[in-house]
Amino acid sequence: MDNPKFKIQNSKSDRGLFVGLTTLDLIYLADSPPQNNQKIVATDYTVAAGGPATNAAVTFNYLGSQATVLGIVGSHPMTQLIRGDLANYKVAIADLEPTTDLAPPVSSIIVTQTTGERAVISINAVKIQASTASIPADILQNVDIVLIDGHQMGVSYSIAQMAKAKNIPVVIDGGSWKPGFEQILPFVDYAICSANFYPPNCQTGEDVFSYLGGFDIPHIAITHGQKPIEYLSCTKTGIVDVPQIQAVDTLGAGDIFHGAFCHYILRESFIDALALAANIAADSCKFFGTRRWMNLKG
Repeated sequence: MDNPKFKIQNSKSDRGLFVGLTTLDLIYLADSPPQNNQKIVATDYTVAAGGPATNAAVTFNYLGSQATVLGIVGSHPMTQLIRGDLANYKVAIADLEPTTDLAPPVSSIIVTQTTGERAVISINAVKIQASTASIPADILQNVDIVLIDGHQMGVSYSIAQMAKAKNIPVVIDGGSWKPGFEQILPFVDYAICSANFYPPNCQTGEDVFSYLGGFDIPHIAITHGQKPIEYLSCTKTGIVDVPQIQAVDTLGAGDIFHGAFCHYILRESFIDALALAANIAADSCKFFGTRRWMNLKG
């Protein structure tokens, strides 16, 4: 059953394009991550499609909008688990390499039961960069917002240019710095970064604000987990408090934050969108896995 607290019914459903990484996430709940040569037994387990853009798209859809993920999925048998999960949440897939039979990137995640902290081992999209020739000609038709996570940098650069020409707002998920972001930043309207996002020669949050401001990005925010969000919005600086909760699982909280932000920024001010997105992300941390918060199940 959907959570009515966060549902918004729109007379017009906004459409978002989420560009980047799609993985298969194998998520375990355990007392702690294993040590060398140690075997442990998980207390819970779930499988879901993952990746920053993908989790953001699921959240965007859940809140009442319509999302399409632009990335590589392919035809390997394991991708049926990805396709099934996204179909369950009514997220469309625009597959950049539909005929590839390579196994999708797989992330194995262990969530520590007492703290909600996670340990992750994965392969990202470095080995599977798509050609810009694979971008569908009509990919931005009726799109209201674009999110880029930086895992398909060449494709993202083209999409950012196209979006800017059509006056479609562009959001970047700055989870960590990735080479090539510097080409995309001139086209960005909203840079939503984590405390781990450090562009070249940046060592502090002040450095990051200064660096991003040099690209004339009008709205910039840096999240700090359970600490307040810092923002710079059209020369105005400030902080947004986030809910204080007992976290069960922090996996995907940043992705969920970005998806919620994309939904709310189309109808709210920048600061209000940050606050509302923080509420959604905090709520997700009360549940194990990246999906159960949407189903009111612990």
